[in-house]
Amino acid sequence: MTVTTAHLDPVSLAELTEKAALQTRTDRKYVLPIAAAGEVLARLDPATRVLEIDGERTFRYRSVYFDTPDLVSFRLTAYRRRRRFKVRTRTYLDSALCWLEVKTEGHRGGTVKDRLPYDSGHHDDVGPGRWFVDDILGDDRFVLRPTLTTHYRRTTFHQPADDSRMTVDIGLTWTDVDGRELLLPGVAVIETKTASSVSPNDRLLWACGHRPVGISKYATGLAALRPDLPDVPWRRLLRRHPPR
Repeated sequence: MTVTTAHLDPVSLAELTEKAALQTRTDRKYVLPIAAAGEVLARLDPATRVLEIDGERTFRYRSVYFDTPDLVSFRLTAYRRRRRFKVRTRTYLDSALCWLEVKTEGHRGGTVKDRLPYDSGHHDDVGPGRWFVDDILGDDRFVLRPTLTTHYRRTTFHQPADDSRMTVDIGLTWTDVDGRELLLPGVAVIETKTASSVSPNDRLLWACGHRPVGISKYATGLAALRPDLPDVPWRRLLRRHPPR
């Protein structure tokens, strides 16, 4: 199942990056049935544009997350600690472009994302970019290894009114290092990303009766795959939208 964007004009990757890179930003996440997500998209501001590359508007993503043997990154998220961080490679499968990314918490609770162009052949190996990770985290003591892989399909929207972005992900699949796999079926994960406190797309989602939820593609997926791990922040979400 796909999301419909035919009624919206395109925006190029170069223009989207220039106007709405938003490496430091405020994120909000929503989990909706795909039909409800389609209703929201139908009500978007007509000036909204959708990322289009070579005639395509939906793109395949693969992210490999790295954590310590005792899952420091996961536990910081599960217990809502300050100084949370995530380390991952992200591969755009339709173009084979790959980045090494480190996400940290900003001073006012926002998200800061630093990234480094990366060889896609090392998508499951943090070693060649370890210097970059250590520089961002300010700590070289962490032993990092692959922990979880996600796959999904993403459509990205640009809101010219405030140069904010919104992404819609479908087909989210989690796979752990032992090969166990779960799919989050029939739902769309919507993320709004803005340099300000609230975007027009947040207001639209609220007007449609949807509120932000706590979902971390990494931590929620690992908790779903590992019943021995704490899952309190995502328990209601996983019960409402059970993966399979």
